[in-house]
Amino acid sequence: MAHVKLMPNETDESLLKRFRKKVAKSGTMSVIRRKRWHVSRSELRRIQKKKAVRRMRRRQTYRTP
Repeated sequence: MAHVKLMPNETDESLLKRFRKKVAKSGTMSVIRRKRWHVSRSELRRIQKKKAVRRMRRRQTYRTP
């Protein structure tokens, strides 16, 4: 978990901004979102394959003039 300490003369807004940056950089939120529901291995493979197909299609459409 990300920890931040209040610096002298620091506002609450800047403290919160620093905390959010640390959480984003550590990847905590992505792990929480991923583990929120159980996904079987076969389902995970299917999702990853679907994402890969979408990535490849997107790359092909942008590269052809």
